[in-house]
Amino acid sequence: MVDRGASALSLPDDWPAHPDPILALNRMGSFDWDLDHGVMRLDALAREIFDMRPEDYAGRPEDLAARLPPDEAHRLDVHVSQSLKDGSESYGAYFRIRRRDGTLRWTHTQGHIQRDETGRPCRIIGIVRDATQELDEARERHEQAALDDEARRRQTDVVQTTTAALAHARTVQDVIDVLENNQGVTHLGATSLVMGLVEAGRIRLVAEGPVGSFVPGTLVTHIDEQYPMSEVVRTLTPRFIESPKEFAESYPLLWPHITELDITSAAYLPLIAQARPIGAMGLLYNDRRGFSAQDRNVLVALCSSIAQSLQRAMLYEQEKDLAQGLQQAMLPRSIPSVPGADVAVRYRSGSLGREIGGDWYDVIQLPGGRVGAVIGDVQGHDTHAAAVMGQLRIVLRAYAAEGHTPATVMARASVFLHELDTERFATCLYAEADLATGVVQIVRAGHIDPLVRDTDGSCRQLPVEGGLPLGLSAGFGRLEYPVNTLELDPGQTLLLCTDGLVEQPGIDLDDGMRTLRALVATGPDDVRDLADRLIDVAEERGGEDDVALLLLRRLSVDARRSEGRLQQHVGPGDPEALTEARHMIRAAVRAWGARDSADEIELVADELITNALMHTEGSAIVTLRALTGPDRRLRVEVEDASSALPRRREAGEAGVSGRGLLLVDRLADVWGVEARGGGKCVWCEFLVPDREAPDRG
Repeated sequence: MVDRGASALSLPDDWPAHPDPILALNRMGSFDWDLDHGVMRLDALAREIFDMRPEDYAGRPEDLAARLPPDEAHRLDVHVSQSLKDGSESYGAYFRIRRRDGTLRWTHTQGHIQRDETGRPCRIIGIVRDATQELDEARERHEQAALDDEARRRQTDVVQTTTAALAHARTVQDVIDVLENNQGVTHLGATSLVMGLVEAGRIRLVAEGPVGSFVPGTLVTHIDEQYPMSEVVRTLTPRFIESPKEFAESYPLLWPHITELDITSAAYLPLIAQARPIGAMGLLYNDRRGFSAQDRNVLVALCSSIAQSLQRAMLYEQEKDLAQGLQQAMLPRSIPSVPGADVAVRYRSGSLGREIGGDWYDVIQLPGGRVGAVIGDVQGHDTHAAAVMGQLRIVLRAYAAEGHTPATVMARASVFLHELDTERFATCLYAEADLATGVVQIVRAGHIDPLVRDTDGSCRQLPVEGGLPLGLSAGFGRLEYPVNTLELDPGQTLLLCTDGLVEQPGIDLDDGMRTLRALVATGPDDVRDLADRLIDVAEERGGEDDVALLLLRRLSVDARRSEGRLQQHVGPGDPEALTEARHMIRAAVRAWGARDSADEIELVADELITNALMHTEGSAIVTLRALTGPDRRLRVEVEDASSALPRRREAGEAGVSGRGLLLVDRLADVWGVEARGGGKCVWCEFLVPDREAPDRG
């Protein structure tokens, strides 16, 4: 039971030692609730009302739980929380407490909400009083005025049931479902129920029953037409029709269409929220004539509750649409077609209202037949998290497109987030795949591990060594992100997701991952169908956490094409990039079946890169290709911006340089130099025996 007449309160400076005499005279206790610190001070009379001994109360709202039945505590918490969220200055409510002797007593509370300069609630000052006698007297008057005690009790039950059900309604359809179900207002004895909402000077019918009672031409009506719902919206006054004659004379347009319902009376009531009409509701009866004062009060009170629920639902839907629109605007508008792979992405918003999350996915096309796959989650569930997510997604995409290594992409994104004016951090996983070779380089920043679904349908978790979340790693000066390499065979699927798909209440992360693996293993083969299935499971579970999901399946490679191509940019004075290039070369050589020649290939590539950096004072672009033809070859290319051709020199016994091209000549099967625009490319090739199998270790 909610009291909207709550007013602002003030307490004496020496409270609670000396309670306000006016409050004490009226047997009202007072409280002061510090929301920031979770402390609630009660004066002596307030403790008496709650039947709390001084030693039983330690100054925390939780201490009152022993006196509040669970349903009363839930209803009171919902009401106070709503008042804090919707900007109210005050609230009022009736609720029951259970005293130490087991008896239930009605209590009334009024609270004044104080907010800081940003509008955030920080303090509640209020009063409590025993309202048992007041409500008992009201109930007695109700019973005395009732012509039918059983009908009155049924009305009260329906009002309470409906009000309690409406407290959980989130959408307009939820409100309609409450009114139309077996426990709805039709149990007040009404033959038919109609409800309409005001939209742009018209009333749109949103609920009517029972089936078959719809009146043609009333789906949308103008407010100035001669219909009862139009009238109550115009006048903001309930209309009680007490006889068929009155109905026929007052509304000749409507009456001929409802005569078959044998209507004897009707009640049309405006749905008013914040002093403006948002709709109207009509209850039509075939077994009564007239309405007592109590009947009218019950219906007016019920419509007030319905109106508040409808307004709350409409605001919720508007805020959710706004939040989801913002979220979708931050995510990629479309996913590019990726040659050599099937890609599916899905996003599910699991939060309420504006409490949206910072989950995101992205697919980035890179040169040389490579593709970047990103999954991430910014801390928090609000519009700020979504805004940070949008910036971080764009920055990470830009770093990847510039040709940086996966580890560098992650490190620079962490620095960017750390330098933003925000305290948020983000978990992220970035996988860069060469779809021709299947070589995938993965870096992880505090995110959950990826999964791999094999061609036989089995699914395994891929343990990935990682670093700190983005933002934190820069703050702690720990920007090292290990690069993990795997080979994705044709038909295998890489699955990246956020923790909303894994975490469930009461289940630890390991169990959640096992459940996810089982779902993936038993899911459809098509990546889009599999993504739909996983999102459907997340919907069935509910939950308030968002879910982002990315599936990448490698397709079969055309044998007539180059088997693979990897490329790495190495800048001058960037030892990290040089290290990453060496790591890429070794991983690719092993994956392409040249394990026995790995040391020679890595040594030659390192010499070519070093020569380019030392003698051109610029950057180098390293490219590895696996070629097929009459024989199988691995080609290394190092491109720089200098047009000066390399020269092979004799170093002499004591020389420390001049041996680079000599090593290339001795170790490579063939090598050469090509002009490339304003620069050149030094290349070499190695024969790779067909009998060598790729190293899966």
